[in-house]
Amino acid sequence: MLDRLLTSILTRADTGARYLVTFGAAAMVCVVSAQVVMRYVFNNSFDWADEVSRIAFVWTIFLAIPLGIRDGTHVGIELLVKRFPVPLRSLLARVTNGLAALMMVVVLWTSIVVALATWSERLGALNLTSSVFFFPVILGALHATLHLTQMALFPSEPTTAEPRT
Repeated sequence: MLDRLLTSILTRADTGARYLVTFGAAAMVCVVSAQVVMRYVFNNSFDWADEVSRIAFVWTIFLAIPLGIRDGTHVGIELLVKRFPVPLRSLLARVTNGLAALMMVVVLWTSIVVALATWSERLGALNLTSSVFFFPVILGALHATLHLTQMALFPSEPTTAEPRT
């Protein structure tokens, strides 16, 4: 039952993250392209373009991290682990996913603390709190924690392929 609940929550979170990542990447491309045109064609610029593109970059990166965790696309070194028997690989995967989930809880908590501490600071060109850079870290850490917890508690079947020599 917990597995189905986590799967349902993560399916919705993944869909939302995918849309936000796509929007963030599109915003970066549009803002930076408009800024280049303004600078080199009209010899002028937008005051807010650097901050908006930086915010879009941070949001895009930190919201995409859990999607990479889900798909197993982050860099991993498996030279030794692939040589272990399948039951040991499965156990190691569960343990490391659990430890990574705990680490993400630390990142989540620290991000909340820092966001609260910097809430009164404002960005230069935009009337926004500087904590806006910590919101995607908070959301990404929570999302990643859920994926890692699901992977630790309910692992998928490990591959039985023999290691290459």
